[in-house]
Amino acid sequence: MKRKSWAEARRRAAPSLPALKRTRGAAPRAAGGEADRRRQLPPAGLETCLRIADRLYFAILYQKPKSGAANTHYFCIDDELVYENFYADFGPLNLAMVYRYCCKLNKKLKSFSLIRKKIIHYTGFDQKKQANAAFLIGSYAIIYLRESPEDVYRLLLSGSVSYLPFRDASFGTCSFHLTLLDCFHAINKALQYGFLDFSTFDVNEYEHYERAENGDFNWIIPNKFIAFSGPHSRSKIENGYPHHAPEAYFPYFKQHKVTTIIRLNKKLYDAKRFTDAGFEHFDLFFADGSTPSDTIVKTFLNICENAEGVIAVHCKAGLGRTGTLIACYIMKHYRMTAAETIAWIRINRPGSVIGPQQHFLMDKQAELWTEGDIFRAKLKRNHKIAVTRILSGVDDISINNTRNRRTIQKDIELYSDDDETNCLTQGDKLRALKSKRQAKAPTASPLAWLLAMLVSTLCSIVIWWIVCGSLLPSLLFCLDGLRT
Repeated sequence: MKRKSWAEARRRAAPSLPALKRTRGAAPRAAGGEADRRRQLPPAGLETCLRIADRLYFAILYQKPKSGAANTHYFCIDDELVYENFYADFGPLNLAMVYRYCCKLNKKLKSFSLIRKKIIHYTGFDQKKQANAAFLIGSYAIIYLRESPEDVYRLLLSGSVSYLPFRDASFGTCSFHLTLLDCFHAINKALQYGFLDFSTFDVNEYEHYERAENGDFNWIIPNKFIAFSGPHSRSKIENGYPHHAPEAYFPYFKQHKVTTIIRLNKKLYDAKRFTDAGFEHFDLFFADGSTPSDTIVKTFLNICENAEGVIAVHCKAGLGRTGTLIACYIMKHYRMTAAETIAWIRINRPGSVIGPQQHFLMDKQAELWTEGDIFRAKLKRNHKIAVTRILSGVDDISINNTRNRRTIQKDIELYSDDDETNCLTQGDKLRALKSKRQAKAPTASPLAWLLAMLVSTLCSIVIWWIVCGSLLPSLLFCLDGLRT
């Protein structure tokens, strides 16, 4: 079947869809055909079942389906894979959750006990969970069924279904919407460019190091960029967030060929601690929650284009400023749109790129694409450029240029280390929120803990009674007989 007709063919598929349970309060079906049936469905939203593949369906149900059907298997991940929000943000779900969902679905489709059943991923009435569920099954179709983002998105929208757009992790009114289609394009381009490869993805490593107490960092582009929360002068807990000294990152960074550290926030540690360990270290300060100047963007790109190994970038929380500059590199060198780039970075590191930074990237898109075209044209004309490490655009930011020296100095003067000293900034709040929300995740309920303690105590009593109540007197009797 041709790719362009995939979604249309699914909608016109001949096999009948599994029967769906009606919503509470819906009137019984009356004789009168399809028109009457449609009038009886709840006005808030139709219950929908969409065919994704031969045995795979996606359903939006307003009541939990009955289990035990002979030819259908329902499953739901709404309460299993849950987005951990900062403020009003609710998705998209991170890369580890996409991986776990794909593994779960592949296992069900290959299961011998389900081989004759339709597999139906259903979601409930919560619109935020609907968007994340649609993101998961759409990503699966792109990754494993090799379908196009447009076809997947068109299919999910069929039947008058709509999905909430995702929003950023800022506090206040949302001014930038990230759509499911943006996320699907991000997944598709990540596959094309080799950013995404589940055959080598280590989900346990991802989930370990993204936690605040274990370093709070994520790969954005494998073997190129790590985004991480800013180190501190010493390891400690402050405002509920565990800080890590630079030395805490050395083993992992050296193992994974990190050569360059770029700091975007105020100085909280001495850069010499990184340089003494063999890393290059650069400072490109700009205010928390703000957007970078053109000079900072150009300098950042030049550093990254000439770094020989992996680049680790951080600001205070490693979300806003960090995500924005890494996005500039991706847009320039991979010609991804601003929305696709934001989507990919958030899938890897939720909460990245915040507030005005989203609009900044939209405004920079055309310029960065043009710069990327020029950069690639230079590479074609001169194959030695990668070896000689000629800086792209070096004429534009020459340190001998008097006008540019004044521009750089002016940019630095706009930012002061003292600006963030006496108040909690956006980065401080985001880090504290991340630490608190993650601390809740692994803890068991008090009832479960109490039950486990009771079981353990009872087992100990039973073992003690067996040993002391029966075996011990017998042993003493035997020993007394031997002594006699």
